[in-house]
Amino acid sequence: MSIQTQLIASEVLAQSGVQFGTSGARGLVTQFTPDVCAAFTHAFVDSMRGNFGFNQVAIAIDNRPSSPEMVQACIAALESLDIEAIYYGVIPTPALAYKAMQDGMPCIMVTGSHIPFDRNGLKFYRPDGEISKQDEQAIVSSRVTFSAIKTLAELEARSAAADAYCERYSSLFASDFLAGKRIGVYEHSSAGRDLYLGLFESFGAEVVSLERTDTFVPIDTEAVSEADKEKARNWSEEYNLDFIFSTDGDGDRPLVADESGEWLRGDILGLLCSKALEVEALAIPVSCNTIIAQSPEFKTVKQTRIGSPYVIAEFVSLAEEHKSVAGFEANGGYLLGSDTVVNGKILKALPTRDAVLPALMLLALSSKTNMNIKDLVSALPLRFTHSDRIQNFATEKSVAILEKGRENPQALVEHLGFENIGVEKVDNTDGLRMTLSDLTVLHLRPSGNAPELRCYAEAETVKCSKGIVEKALEQVQAL
Repeated sequence: MSIQTQLIASEVLAQSGVQFGTSGARGLVTQFTPDVCAAFTHAFVDSMRGNFGFNQVAIAIDNRPSSPEMVQACIAALESLDIEAIYYGVIPTPALAYKAMQDGMPCIMVTGSHIPFDRNGLKFYRPDGEISKQDEQAIVSSRVTFSAIKTLAELEARSAAADAYCERYSSLFASDFLAGKRIGVYEHSSAGRDLYLGLFESFGAEVVSLERTDTFVPIDTEAVSEADKEKARNWSEEYNLDFIFSTDGDGDRPLVADESGEWLRGDILGLLCSKALEVEALAIPVSCNTIIAQSPEFKTVKQTRIGSPYVIAEFVSLAEEHKSVAGFEANGGYLLGSDTVVNGKILKALPTRDAVLPALMLLALSSKTNMNIKDLVSALPLRFTHSDRIQNFATEKSVAILEKGRENPQALVEHLGFENIGVEKVDNTDGLRMTLSDLTVLHLRPSGNAPELRCYAEAETVKCSKGIVEKALEQVQAL
């Protein structure tokens, strides 16, 4: 009888080229072979068993064409460990995370979020929420052994996670909460597209389905394309919409538009949601609009590196001093760090990015104040952010540019075409964030999960912030 060769998880992962970024492990589809998916699964289970007892793992996928085969490999690995895989099919990441947390089990989400379809990824959750950076290290360094995948698992999806996620929000508001509203749902290939129409309709809204597609669409809520901006304006006028809702690929980052079809920046959406929830303390990445930290409604605002693990890490200390804690990112993903009360009902904490909560709370704030969304945004201090990215830009090149910028930020600013402007402040929390003498902000940062260089800017007008980003990205490619 032949002896099957045993593979070592850390060695398989090191050779795969797949790396952890700001939101899970990401890589090319070709790198996520069955054995690599199995290695991640075995290493994840190994890292969790030191602190948790469990015999089930929840798992789900997004709509990428590569996701079904990846989840089959992960389930086969779980079955080889005599762990029952609870497969929930195509659902939003926060729906999977919420159900798994309520059931006290770990979970795995197969998704590449907003990155192109030729790439994919894996997100991991402990029974109590997202894994930490320490957990990531435990996974990639695990020496657990396993046998190569021979047969991929069969898939049979359950609906309990989708049902629980919808119930989480449908129970908060009256059935006529959105009566008289016309809401467009830009479905594209979002993992939650089969849930959102029904959810908004359950509140009495008239819902219009917009551009559902079987082709995967890599929408980045932090760098909305000009085509999608034009679509929203046209849809708003054509269908007389009060609100447009969409998400990224795995449904954890919202994209919402006001009555004119203008997409809101994610951090502005997070700010308005936090006001509606009457949150006491916030944790937000350093890339968020500076008006948030200056808002008098919040007792404490902590700024972090970009990425949900860093936001979540601040929740523990904030919860020691404040009864309500939350966080959000510039991409709009909202993290509820503590149980809170909405309309007299308890909304359980969900410390992972979510797209539905900020959308509903924005609509609730609009209703409560009798102000339309456009006016709610206009009432905020005049400070505007913009961001964009250069795709297929080697991470090594990004790092080299930032290293030179740290050595001489003034020289970098001048090389990027901003002459006769001084550098007043440099923040190295994540990337290189420079406050300039004209009080604008220029922030460069390599993406944590793709070969991209991101640029963020802040200024007193939309035109100025957009101009800063466009000039910087054009010039940086010549460096």
